[in-house]
Amino acid sequence: MATSPGNAVGQESTIKKCPSTPNCVSSVDERDAHQAAPFLVAAGNTKAWSMIRATVAGLDRTRIVKESENYLHAECRSRLFGFIDDLELELNPSTGVVNIRSASRVGYSDLGVNRRRVEHLRELLLNSKIIHSR
Repeated sequence: MATSPGNAVGQESTIKKCPSTPNCVSSVDERDAHQAAPFLVAAGNTKAWSMIRATVAGLDRTRIVKESENYLHAECRSRLFGFIDDLELELNPSTGVVNIRSASRVGYSDLGVNRRRVEHLRELLLNSKIIHSR
């Protein structure tokens, strides 16, 4: 199990750190090039996880392939060449922290696609008041 010492809440997660290639971002990775802030569920939002799931399912070219009570794995297909990226989210219900990882399966550089995906999802969830900023 990967730990997240750089994470302000110090939560443990099954989400992995990124490899050395610049085609991945993860909230459990402390390296600047790969680090993405976790999502923080808005206080009192008991439906947050189902709303997060629905938001992920609504992303273009995205298909949820595995999920459990607090974990979600989706495949995101690129528009031009159909490459598949993996998007993972994991909720810690006791802290309201959602760790996230978005990574390309192949290639070296993603030209920032995975970071933009995470930040786009963050913006959608913030605008819907599902999560809040620190």
